[in-house]
Amino acid sequence: MLERGADGVTSMFTPDDRSRLRLELLERAAHDHRIRAAAITGSHALGREDRWSDIDLAFGVDEQSSLADVLAAWTAFMYGSHAALHHLDVRRDPWIYRVFLLANTLQVDLAFVVSSDFRPLAPSFRLVFGEAGKSEDLPQPSPSEFIGYVWLYALHARSCIARGKPWQAEYMISAIRDSALALVCLRHNLPVVYGRGFDELPDGVLTRFGGSLVGHLEDAELWRAFRIVTAAVLPEIRHFDIELAGHLESALTEISQGD
Repeated sequence: MLERGADGVTSMFTPDDRSRLRLELLERAAHDHRIRAAAITGSHALGREDRWSDIDLAFGVDEQSSLADVLAAWTAFMYGSHAALHHLDVRRDPWIYRVFLLANTLQVDLAFVVSSDFRPLAPSFRLVFGEAGKSEDLPQPSPSEFIGYVWLYALHARSCIARGKPWQAEYMISAIRDSALALVCLRHNLPVVYGRGFDELPDGVLTRFGGSLVGHLEDAELWRAFRIVTAAVLPEIRHFDIELAGHLESALTEISQGD
C-alpha cells in the first residue's frame, strides 16, 4: 500500500495514487446500499487539480440509514485500509465533512448529508451517480462582520503589546490583516474562506499589506506592523461603508499609535 524509500521514510502520494484512491472510494460508495448519490467536488470537479490537490467527495445518505453509522463505517475503512493517521470533522449544517490525513500525506475530504439535502453548494460539484437537488450557493460573509473583527483585534493587539505578550500581539496583528484581506476579496468577488482568494488579489493591494508582516517580536516592530495594517485597512472599510469608516478612523489610528 505505502512505498518506503531507502531511508525508510514513507513516500509522498503521487497524482496516480490520488486518482486510484478516488476511483476506489467512488466504487465503494456505489456498492454501499446506504449511499444514494455521490459527487466529485473541489478542484478536480473544475479541472483545476494540481500536484498538491486533495480528494474531495460528497455523499448523499439514504434517509432511513443512520448517518452516524455510515460515518463510523467509512472511518473504519479509511483507517483499516488506507493508513489514515487522524481525522477531524468540519460541520456546515446539515453537512458533515470528515477530513482524513493519510500516512502518505494525502488529504481526503468526505462530505456526508442525508439524501434530501444532497445538492451542489458551489460550482465545484460533479455528480457521479444518483440525484442531486437544486444548487444552493452558500451566502457570502457580511462585510460588517470583518469590519467588526478589525477593530476588535486592534483593541487586543494594543493591550497585548502593552502587557508584554508579543506572541499574542503578533497573532492579533495578523488577524487584523486577514480580516482586511477578506474585505478586499469580497470587493473583488474572490473566495474568502481560508484565504483562498488572497493570492489572486492585485499586486498593489498585496504590496500595501505586505509591510504589515511582523519581522520580529520587539515592541517597536509590533507597533510598526500594527500602524501599517491599520492604515491599509481603512480604505477597505470606506469602500463598504463611508459613514462607518468616518466613525472608526480616529479610534483605529489612535489605537495603533502606541504610547
